[in-house]
Amino acid sequence: MRGVAGVSGLRERKKAQTRKRLADTAFTLFRERGFENVTVAEIADAAEVAVSTLFAYFPCKEALVFDAEDEYERALTAAVRERDAGVSILDALEAHLVPVAPPAAGGPSGEDFVELVKSTPALLDYASRVRHRWEASLAGTLAQEVGVAEDDLLAKTLARFVLDANFLATYGDHSPEDLKSVFERLRYGWADFGSAAAGKSAPGDKNP
Repeated sequence: MRGVAGVSGLRERKKAQTRKRLADTAFTLFRERGFENVTVAEIADAAEVAVSTLFAYFPCKEALVFDAEDEYERALTAAVRERDAGVSILDALEAHLVPVAPPAAGGPSGEDFVELVKSTPALLDYASRVRHRWEASLAGTLAQEVGVAEDDLLAKTLARFVLDANFLATYGDHSPEDLKSVFERLRYGWADFGSAAAGKSAPGDKNP
């Protein structure tokens, strides 16, 4: 069994390396020449893989830019589910979404990513579609945490408010302070969201 596990682990590492190489190669080419001026075939050639291999990892060219969208979604919902005891849902979301420091220098930064997306209509449209998927996932997590129905309108509304505000702050001409102001406003009407829910048992006990 150890041998099988070792082979499986090696295979997964190679797949992860190939996926990263494709995404990094695409991002470099997009920054240099513009998203619309780079073909999928050129990306595959530069990454030294077949076009069919590229599509095995990414369903479309836009997905090459948003290669971490699944990890982002998991981190977003985990920020709510795994918040510390006594931390409210809104506080947990604010801590997760509002940056406390500018991106580190060196290599592709968050600013490079945002600039590419902002300057490319196709990527902005894709980002909006991805946001709707994150919204549904976050709403489901909020409903579960609070103990209401999965399709609860309040949970859906809060998820939409938060992610729409984050989208506008990220791709519009706004600052982290602007996003913090949105959370302050949300607290006027959402401070008690989840307060009626039963407490969690240790070790995951949290107060919404």
